[in-house]
Amino acid sequence: MEKFGKSQPVKRVEDVRFLTGDGNYVDDIALDTALHAFFFRSPVAHATITELDLDDAREAEGVHVVLTCADLEAAGMNTEMFAVLVDNRDGTKGAGTSRNMLAKDRVRFVGEPIVAVIAETMAQARDAAELIVLEYDELPAKMDLTAGGETLHESAPDNVAFDWEMGDEAATAAAFEKAAHVVSLNVGDNRIIVNSMEPRGCYSSWDDAGRLHVAINGQGVWVNKNQMITAFGLDADDVHVTNPDTGGGFGMKGMGYPEPFSVAQASRMLGRPVRWMSERTEAMLSDNGGRDLTSLGELAFDKDHKITAYRVHSDINLGAYNSQFGQPIQTTLFSRVLMGVYDVQTTYLHVNGYFTNTTQVDAYRGAGRPEAIYVLERVMDRAARELGVDPWELRRHNFIKPDQFPYASATGETYDVGNFDLLLTRAAEVADANGFAERRAQDEAKGLLRGQGLCYYIESILGAPDETAKVVFNDDGTVHILVGTQSGGQGHETVYAQFLSDQTGIPADLIYVIQGDSDLIKTGGGTGGSRSVTVQNNATLATVATMTEKFSAFLSEEMGVDAGAIVFDDEQFRADGSNLTPTMLEVAEMARAAGRNDLLVHEERAKLDARSFPNGAHICEVVIDPETGVVTADRYYVVDDFGNLINPVLAEGQVHGGVAQGLGQALTERVVYDEDGQLLTATFMDYAMPRADDVPDISFTSVPVPSTANIMGMKGCGEAGTVGSMAAVANAVQDALWDHGVRQADMPFTPHRVWELLKDVAKAAE
Repeated sequence: MEKFGKSQPVKRVEDVRFLTGDGNYVDDIALDTALHAFFFRSPVAHATITELDLDDAREAEGVHVVLTCADLEAAGMNTEMFAVLVDNRDGTKGAGTSRNMLAKDRVRFVGEPIVAVIAETMAQARDAAELIVLEYDELPAKMDLTAGGETLHESAPDNVAFDWEMGDEAATAAAFEKAAHVVSLNVGDNRIIVNSMEPRGCYSSWDDAGRLHVAINGQGVWVNKNQMITAFGLDADDVHVTNPDTGGGFGMKGMGYPEPFSVAQASRMLGRPVRWMSERTEAMLSDNGGRDLTSLGELAFDKDHKITAYRVHSDINLGAYNSQFGQPIQTTLFSRVLMGVYDVQTTYLHVNGYFTNTTQVDAYRGAGRPEAIYVLERVMDRAARELGVDPWELRRHNFIKPDQFPYASATGETYDVGNFDLLLTRAAEVADANGFAERRAQDEAKGLLRGQGLCYYIESILGAPDETAKVVFNDDGTVHILVGTQSGGQGHETVYAQFLSDQTGIPADLIYVIQGDSDLIKTGGGTGGSRSVTVQNNATLATVATMTEKFSAFLSEEMGVDAGAIVFDDEQFRADGSNLTPTMLEVAEMARAAGRNDLLVHEERAKLDARSFPNGAHICEVVIDPETGVVTADRYYVVDDFGNLINPVLAEGQVHGGVAQGLGQALTERVVYDEDGQLLTATFMDYAMPRADDVPDISFTSVPVPSTANIMGMKGCGEAGTVGSMAAVANAVQDALWDHGVRQADMPFTPHRVWELLKDVAKAAE
C-alpha cells in the first residue's frame, strides 16, 4: 500500500445515483404534506415603503400565515443578517449595513424579500402574494462605482463601504518614480450570476420538544446552524441542520440567506413543516452575484525588464448590503495572490468598496483570487507588448525561482514550494506554442483572426485549516466516514472513500461517506476555498493513526507481543513472533466479539499549519470572425501543479468545470441593470450561460511539485480552473485584435462587443 494515495482514476460512485434521478435534494426530502413558502419581493431598486396592506393576502384561499419583518421581531427573533467587515485605512471599521431577513421601511434592490406567504400549495401562496398592496415613494437608484448619490445606509452617507489598503504606498510610489518603464492597464471584471443547477431552497420543521430542524442546500451546515441559534436564541443542541445532495454551490451557497429564517419561523408558528424552493428568475434576482469590479494595475520595470513594483487600485460593487463575506473578498482574499508567481516585494493594493442598488456580491468560484490574477496577468500581457518582449519570456524572467522557496510574498503569504519554469516549459510543449505562428497564418488566409493567450496563475487555499473525521465500523461489515465538508458535485463520496481505503486496506465499496448533518458530526468548516480534500484527508490521516494505535494495543494480547512491536503494513497488522495478520475489518470484528465497542468508533480533529498553493499555466487560442465578431475558443491547454493527486480523473473534472465557468464569464456572461436598477438579464433568454459549443476540448496535464504544507503533499484544485482561465481567454482575444488596432478589450467578448471594437478602429482609421 502506498502511504498517501494511489493516484488511481477511480470512477465516481455517486454518478449512478445522480444520472438515474436518485439524487436526494432538499426539495426531495420535504414531506408532501409540507406547506409552501412564497416570497413577495421588491419590484423597485430603491424606495421607502409607505403602505403594506396584507389583509386580502391573509384571507386568500389556502393561506396559513403571512409574515413581515415586524412579525419576526414580535416573535422575539434577531432579524439582523451577519456580515464580516474589513478595516479602513484610518483604522476604523468598514461601514456596516442593517440588513433584515425581511425588508422593513425601505427596499434597496429589486428582488429584496419583503413578505413571506405560507400556504397549502405553491400556487395558492403565489396567488395570495398577488393580492398584497405595496405603496412606496421611489428613490433614485445608485448604480455607479463612485462616491455620492442617494444614500443607501446612514453608516455610509457617501455610499463608500470602505477604504482599504495593503502594502507600503510611499515605497511603491518611490519605486515607480525610479522605474525605467511603467506599464498600466485598467480592466473590468464583469458581474456574473452563479446559476447553480439547483437553485437555493430549504425545508424546516420543529419537534414537540421545540427542537428546530432545517434542511438546506448549502456548502456546509455550521454557518446556517450558528445563524439559526442567533436568530431564534436557541441552545446549540436545539438546532439540527442537515444538508442533503447539493446541485452546485460555487461559493454562492457558502453563506446565510434571509429566506430560511422566515420558513423556520412559519414552521414554528404553525406546527407544520414548511418548504421553499427558488425559481430561476427569483434566483437571478436574489442570489449573491460574483465579481463586479474595475481595477487599475500598474507595473514598474527596471532597464532589464525585471519588475520592481506593482500597484493596484480597485473599485468594487458590494450591492445593496454587506453580504457575509462581501467586504473581505476583493480585499484580504484578493491580496493573497496579489503578486502571483513573480519575485516582487514592493507592492500596494488600494480598494474602495461601494454600495449600489443591486443584489449583493460575495464569493464566486475562486473568491478574490481569480480577480487578482486576472488583473496581474492582463497587465503582464500588456507589458510584454509595450516592452517589445515575448510574453512567455517576460514571465520566466520574473518568476520566483525554485531555490527561493519557501518564499515570503509581499502580502504575507508563505509559498512553500514551486517550479514555475518547469510547468511553463511543459505547457509550451503540450500546447505546441511553436506551431502557433503557422496556425495564425492559415487563419489569416481565410479572413479569420487567431490569438494566443497565456496566464500563469497561483491560488491560495482558504477556509478553516482544521477539520474532523469520524470512522465507524458497522454491524453489517460496512464502514462510515463522517466528514465536516460538503459535496456540491465535486465527487467527495468517491475521493474520501478512496483515500480511507488507501490508508487502511478497507475495500472502498464498503466505505460510505456521511456528510451534512450537524447532529452526527459536531464541527466542520464546510466546503469553500479549495480546502475540502486537503484539509479533510488530513483529518482522516489523524483518525487512521489513532485507530491503528488503538487496534495495535488491542491486538497486543491476541498476538502475544508488545503493542510497539506491531506494525500495520500492506493492509494487515503483523508482528515478528505471531502468525496473526488481521486486516482492519478483521480487527474490528474481533473487537466486536470481545465486547470492545469503544474500538468501533474513532474520531480525530486535525489542523494544517500552513496553506498550499496550487499553480499552473493556461494557454488558450481563439479564432475571431471579424465579419460577425464571433469568438471561438479553439484550443485550450492546462498544465497544473496540484501536488500529489488522489484521483486524477476527479482533479481533471474540477479543472474542466472551472475553465468552463471562466470561459462563460469571458465570452458570454454579463449582468445588466438599467439606470433604475431593474435587472435586464433575469432569464436564460437574456443571460447567456456557456453552452457545449462554447467550450473546446480542454487538455489537462499534471506536473506535481508536492506541497510541504501537509503530509500528503497535496494542493487544492477546486477553483484553479477559474483562477487561470479568464486572463488566458482575454489575453488571447487581445492578441487576435492587437494588430488590427484594438488596444482595450474587456470581458465579456460577445459578438456584438467584438464587432463594435473592430468597427470603431476601422472608422477611426478612415
